Amino acid sequence: MQGTEPLGAARVNSPWGTMVLLGTTTAITQILFPTESKACSIRASNPIVLRAAQQLSEYFAGTRTTFTLPLDPAGTDFQKIVWNAIQCVPFGHTITYGELAHTIGRPRASRAVGQALGRNPIPIVVPCHRVLSHDGDGGYSGGIDSKRALLQLESAG
Repeated sequence: MQGTEPLGAARVNSPWGTMVLLGTTTAITQILFPTESKACSIRASNPIVLRAAQQLSEYFAGTRTTFTLPLDPAGTDFQKIVWNAIQCVPFGHTITYGELAHTIGRPRASRAVGQALGRNPIPIVVPCHRVLSHDGDGGYSGGIDSKRALLQLESAG
């Protein structure tokens, strides 16, 4: 449960700069893109965030296609349903916001699904970049260039 344990942090280099991973001793809670992580000072780490940093580095190097990390993202029940569902989309595949809405049993909730994905606190590991709009890329919290780079990395793998 979030808030009951001290956070650990680790840095990892990505194709667009240094990202910061945050987590307790039991789960990853947040991944910050370079624009979000500049003001983040790292004082302590723990084995969970170090493992996450290693796995994310392997993903960026093209040697990892799945993550095996305990996750504890903060969000509403609906957001958590969306985030859990998107984790079932395999590496190298994409779906649309509408398809994801159907998957969770809420076929008329495409916009709400998009909003939930925009609030995903653990991007890449919870692969919201794999969800596209019906007519293009859609949005991405790390920026559209990051989304395209992630999709390109996965298509090359």
